[in-house]
Amino acid sequence: MAFSSNIFLFLFLPLVIAGYHILRKELRNVFLLAASLAFFAWAELKAVPVLLAVIAISYFGALLIGKMGKGAAAKAVLALAVVLDAGILVYFKYTNFLIDTVNHVAGASIAMRDIVLPVGISFFVFQSISYLTDVYRQKVQPQRSLVKTALYFAFFPKLTQGPIMRYGDMEAELSERSTSGEDMAEGVVRFVVGLTKKLLIADTLGAVADPIFALDPSGMNAALAWGGILAYSLQIYFDFCGYTDMAIGLGRMFGFHLTENFNYPYISRSITEFWRRWHISLSSWFKDYIYIPLGGNRRGNQYFNLSVVFLVTGIWHGSAWNFIVWGVFHGAFNMLEKVLMKKGLHQKIPAMVQWAVTMLLVMVGWVFFRASSLTGALEYIAAMFGMAQGAAVQYRLGWFYTNKVALITVIGLLAAVPWAKFFPKAAKALDGTYLWLSVRFVAVIVMLALSVMLAMTSTYTSFIYFQF
Repeated sequence: MAFSSNIFLFLFLPLVIAGYHILRKELRNVFLLAASLAFFAWAELKAVPVLLAVIAISYFGALLIGKMGKGAAAKAVLALAVVLDAGILVYFKYTNFLIDTVNHVAGASIAMRDIVLPVGISFFVFQSISYLTDVYRQKVQPQRSLVKTALYFAFFPKLTQGPIMRYGDMEAELSERSTSGEDMAEGVVRFVVGLTKKLLIADTLGAVADPIFALDPSGMNAALAWGGILAYSLQIYFDFCGYTDMAIGLGRMFGFHLTENFNYPYISRSITEFWRRWHISLSSWFKDYIYIPLGGNRRGNQYFNLSVVFLVTGIWHGSAWNFIVWGVFHGAFNMLEKVLMKKGLHQKIPAMVQWAVTMLLVMVGWVFFRASSLTGALEYIAAMFGMAQGAAVQYRLGWFYTNKVALITVIGLLAAVPWAKFFPKAAKALDGTYLWLSVRFVAVIVMLALSVMLAMTSTYTSFIYFQF
């Protein structure tokens, strides 16, 4: 059940909001937990025990660690719990990838397993690892209420695609929260903005990127290849960012303040900056639970530590070699930037050139992310640079980029820029004025009407990050 589906928009969400605000405060957590489990069960009923198993590991593991303090016994419990979490993730997400790799390398013929990947498993497993680790580090106290622990993991706005919340950021609001009229209003606005990003921009451009990537790259010219990856670059950003906006908006409606996950990544002037702005909760997780424990930039080899982080980043995103190459690709250029910065060479490059090179690398990287195979990715990149192997161009950009698509592309490019940052005086002068509030109100009404029409008339497309 995706946020942009009719069943969610017109049935599930209204019923949950009404039920939540009618109930007494002491019953609201139980109600939200039940609604969240129903939301998860709608996607795949057989996957519910997997979520419940991770919750049980986290709940009982944290209680044991809390009782034992910070000694060897607590560390052993933490290690066991993390191994169990990781084992669940590896089994469901990577078993068939490992079997396929063994079959190719060793010439074996091991049969693939019929395994259904639970939606959001990478997100709630990472939350479990961070919660248990933070309890061991004594950053937070173990939660003694099973309902509150379960709601922390299962809260439906963030369950399937994040943001990856730290327990400490939700701890207080799990026990005591309120929802003011302003919370509801801002939550609705944020949700509508995210819904519009998904339905108007991401889905429109996805309908262009998908057929282009389904073509044989040998029959493409460079213009079509670049048009396809531009469409996908905007699609994945507005798809994931739109989901996050909706998640944050939904959280506000129930009194929770979820963390931001995007900060205009396409204005970045380096790969390092890109990862500070893209999927912030994941980048922060890797920094705190892998990079720093490895030694960060203070102990050991900084470049080795970075390489491990980006390798794991690629593996986390998908069970295929192209995802691993995508992670290594970003890691290599992140390390190259570190070298350039140490030598003071990075600052000598004009800002516009830094941005252009970064976007070039990001878009090339997205090819590995989007392509169905590593070979397909390399062939597509060859087409981008005019090195397609076909004898003649069989497909042309104009077949896919209609006037509507071109308009949505321009809207997407404009919406990917924080204009207030570049015109701070004008933004400050308008902020809070009657004119700005009126324009904002009208814009939200228009976006809501447009989104409802699109939701009712368009073919449903799932969110890209559901597969992770």
